Amino acid sequence: MNKTLDESLSVELAKQVNSQAQDSFANAYNAALVTEGAAYVQGFLALSGRPYVPIEHSWIEVDDRIIDPTLPHLHRKSEELYYFPAQRLTVKQLQSAVEEAKEDYPEDDPLPIYGDAPYEYYGEVMLGGKEYLDAYHAAEAKCKELNQQIADQN
Repeated sequence: MNKTLDESLSVELAKQVNSQAQDSFANAYNAALVTEGAAYVQGFLALSGRPYVPIEHSWIEVDDRIIDPTLPHLHRKSEELYYFPAQRLTVKQLQSAVEEAKEDYPEDDPLPIYGDAPYEYYGEVMLGGKEYLDAYHAAEAKCKELNQQIADQN
């Protein structure tokens, strides 16, 4: 099922949680805590143009809607954004994972959450399990498609 980006709720929620441009994980975490029925989602964002590769990103989902509290900082129209989920967590699972990460690795940021090892890899960056690798490859293919369309138009 394809979920649609709710632009107005994304902008409203961004204001409510005081979202920051470079921190989609904290933005989504804070949004999940204040949104009834929300699922916290980590994955990848594909868009045309720079950086020409998928961006690791986080957002929330409520029913069949994507709510992205980082949207105002992306400076893109909703039809230019493609979301590829790798992991969904309930608010309870999210809070538990963050608390565990804070206890186990107090010097590190508890977000993003990658789940249990073993991890798959792409490039030089460690990711979560196979679902991350699958989401990355799907987003990477979309980035290539979008950027090829731009090249063909020029």
